[in-house]
Amino acid sequence: MIRELLASSPVWLAPMEDVTDAPFRRVCRSVGARVCVTEFVRAEQLVVGARPAQRKITLVPDDQPTAIQIYGADPAMLLDAARISERAAPTFIDINCGCWVPKIVRGGAGAAWLRNPDAMIAMAREVVRAVALPVTVKTRIGWGPESEMPIVDLARRLEDVGVSALTIHCRTAQMGHSGAADWSWAAKARAAVSMPVIVNGDIRSAADVMRAFAETGCAGTMIGRGAIDHPWIFREAHAALAGAPIPGPTPDERIAMYRLLVETNVAERGEWRGIPMTRRHLHVLGERALALRPTLFKATTLAEVNAILDGAAMAA
Repeated sequence: MIRELLASSPVWLAPMEDVTDAPFRRVCRSVGARVCVTEFVRAEQLVVGARPAQRKITLVPDDQPTAIQIYGADPAMLLDAARISERAAPTFIDINCGCWVPKIVRGGAGAAWLRNPDAMIAMAREVVRAVALPVTVKTRIGWGPESEMPIVDLARRLEDVGVSALTIHCRTAQMGHSGAADWSWAAKARAAVSMPVIVNGDIRSAADVMRAFAETGCAGTMIGRGAIDHPWIFREAHAALAGAPIPGPTPDERIAMYRLLVETNVAERGEWRGIPMTRRHLHVLGERALALRPTLFKATTLAEVNAILDGAAMAA
C-alpha cells in the first residue's frame, strides 16, 4: 500500500503539532497534498479517551489518504494507541521517533527513542504485530553529535521487524531546526533497505523536491514548515515532477487561500481561536502580507477579516 501511495503521489504533508489538523489538511489537499499525516497524538491521552486526542484522530470520509501519527514513551501505551487509531480507519499508522522538542524528549518520547535504538526496534516490532494496517516510522538521523549517525543501521533493523516505510528528517535531534539538513543520510539509508524511504527537512520549494529526489533516490519527500507559508508547494512539486510548467499562485489565489484558511479554522474552532491561529499563515498573502498585517492582527471577527480581504482584492 505505501509503495502504491508513493508511486501515485510522492510528495506528502508532514505531521506538525497544532498545524496539520483537519482544516489545514483540507486546505493543502485543495492544492495537491494527496497524502497527509495528522498532528502527533499522545498515546496516554488516546488511551484514556481525552477529547483533544479523539479530535486529532477523527477522520471524515474526504480526509483520505491520511495517516495517524502517535507518540509516547511507554511501549504498552503505544500498542493500545495503535489499536485505537486503527479503529479510526486511517490509511496507515506512523510512530513519531523524531520530535526534538525538550518537553517531549524529557518524557522519553519522540526523538528520545534514538538514545536507545534497541528499545525503539522492540517497540516498533510490537506495534507492527498489534495492528493490521501498515506501520511507518518518522525519525531523525541520530541523537547527536555522533560522528557516524545510526540511521542506516536503524533503517535495516526497522525493516526487519516489519515497518513498511521510514521517513527521515535529516538533522540530529540535538539540532532541532538549526543548521542544514544533510540529505546524504537519507540516501545512505535508502541504499541499505528495500522498504520505501521518505526524505524530510529543508524542502521548501518544487526545486528542492526535485533536488531531493535526484540526490537521494528516495521514494518520497515530506514537506512540513514550507507548507505553512506556501501550501501551493504541493501543486508546484507535482507539476515539476511531471515536467509541466510550475504554476505559482496569482494575487487573487493568495487572497482566496487566506480566506479559506480563516474560514476553515473558524468553522473548526470558532472566531476566538480560529482567527488568531490563521495569522501564522500571513505569508500566503505574499507581497500584501506586510501591508495587511496590522489590520488582520486587530480583526477579531470573520466579518472583519473578510472585509479586509475584500478591500485588498479590490485594490489589486
